Amino acid sequence: MEKRMTESVASPLASALEEYVTARSEALAAARKELRVSELEARALAAIGATPGIRPSVLREHLGVTSAGVTTLVDRLLERDLLRRELDVDDRRVNHIYLTIDLETAPWSGLRRFAGLVEEAVRAEEDASAVELAAVLRRITGAAQARG
Repeated sequence: MEKRMTESVASPLASALEEYVTARSEALAAARKELRVSELEARALAAIGATPGIRPSVLREHLGVTSAGVTTLVDRLLERDLLRRELDVDDRRVNHIYLTIDLETAPWSGLRRFAGLVEEAVRAEEDASAVELAAVLRRITGAAQARG
């Protein structure tokens, strides 16, 4: 009897979120392993794919790494022919970074398998429940971050 009282039963929403996060993490880990890219490299590729021509300084801010870190990262991906770098026509001190791969095609699509699915599902909801759910998730995230 005491065991039942101390057990916590997750709500259907909490269980669904945990399943989603676990499945997404496993899919991304499998894709990164297959493609031989680190989590940071995968995040960089996704950011560059979403913003073709991104400047290293913007990528650095997005990834939260140092200038030297983003330079090393970009150089590694350039060496693997995953990126190309172009000089700005108006200011040769400025670089723009582009993908040389298509994240929508296999095997690279594995990095994006879950991308956009949540947004599509939320867009499908025409009532306020999606907005309310987003607010709840933001409060939970903020509370968890505050505890850390």
